[in-house]
Amino acid sequence: MTELARTFGAKGLATAAWLPDGIKSAFRQHVGDEVMAQLCEALGAHEGDLILIVADREATTNGVLHRLRDHLGARLGLADPNVLALCWVVDFPLLEHDESRGAWTFTHNPFCAPKDSDIHLLDANPGEASSKQYDIICNGFEIGGGSVRIHTRALQERIFHLMGYSAEQIQALFGTMLDAFEYGAPPHGGIALGLDRIIAILCGASTIRDAIAFPKNQVARDLLMGAPSQVTATQLEELSVRVALPPASV
Repeated sequence: MTELARTFGAKGLATAAWLPDGIKSAFRQHVGDEVMAQLCEALGAHEGDLILIVADREATTNGVLHRLRDHLGARLGLADPNVLALCWVVDFPLLEHDESRGAWTFTHNPFCAPKDSDIHLLDANPGEASSKQYDIICNGFEIGGGSVRIHTRALQERIFHLMGYSAEQIQALFGTMLDAFEYGAPPHGGIALGLDRIIAILCGASTIRDAIAFPKNQVARDLLMGAPSQVTATQLEELSVRVALPPASV
């Protein structure tokens, strides 16, 4: 199980098995019985359960545990392939902090509106603000997503300032849209559904490429059309494109 978790991106995997004669775990001696009991209570674990723990960044941890759950669900026959389990995912964080830039960045897109009840958090703690974003999930796969968009100039400029844009940059990059807001853009939103993903789920396909008419392979080549093909020097010159290849590795 640990090696499987590593293939999913984990550095390791801690386990705790609740057997009839007690809890068997390699890390129990390091945390003590009291912490182990608190852990089992927090997770709602009972005899016969296996606890899997991954310690890493939140995105890595969530991804690894998600793939472990899917793997075990299929391997142990716990996931019925004939059931379409649908759910809505809401309350997404609006922003996350980009440490490399020292500024906030969007988690979905910079035009997604914050929840009305969280707008006041943009001043004190932007990372705690939730967005009006929503995804629809079927059997663990995202089949659609959308959001309600910002429709006022003041709020949109506020978000751009949090992302580190100056007033001049905002006007140069987004001025046309912001000027349009001055004429009273209505609240608006929408959702986009992935037809190919829906078909793949309904057909029981193991990969979405089986539900795409002209799929590309894992290196982005279209095998049917033989694309991309070699471009000529004349074509590059017509488009004013210069190719700068990386230095050859030794």
